[in-house]
Amino acid sequence: MSDVTRILNDIERGDAQAANDLLPLVYEELRKLAAAKMANEAPGQTLQPTALVHEAWLRLAGDEYKQWDGRAHFFGAAAEAMRRILVDNARRKKALRHGGGQQRVDIQDVDLAGALEDDQLLALNDALDRLAARDKPKADLVKLRYFSGMTIEEAARVLNISEPTAKRWWAYARAWLFAEIQTAN
Repeated sequence: MSDVTRILNDIERGDAQAANDLLPLVYEELRKLAAAKMANEAPGQTLQPTALVHEAWLRLAGDEYKQWDGRAHFFGAAAEAMRRILVDNARRKKALRHGGGQQRVDIQDVDLAGALEDDQLLALNDALDRLAARDKPKADLVKLRYFSGMTIEEAARVLNISEPTAKRWWAYARAWLFAEIQTAN
């Protein structure tokens, strides 16, 4: 049993100190996942990986009654928290009071800094919700891969499935999401 699993079990039993012991163990892994995810975000992103990890941690640890069914459940919840934070951030930036619909102009190059990325993220979020309603395990895989930046191998371990299964699910989910987003547009 890993230290993370042991501490998650302690948290489930009500040990108040265990939550404080968990953060140092998972922080670097969460930070690495957030950095990988943020590397794929649009230029000019105001949210940094450290802030993403901290916000996700606050959401994860903020619920006193949260029970974790092991490492997979915890990292799945972390991926979901990061996803929601990024989607909320995209919605906030797109809101009219924040200049929604306007495009940022880079004075140096007089190029448009892509505003489509937020639209694409929102479209992906909506399609992912529809996939989760049809096939939650495949949606969980997408969340771990796309929003947490895990490799196929890491996501397979977290979901407790084989790598070949994870590869098949990933191929299916990507094709399904692509078709769903194209149909919605």
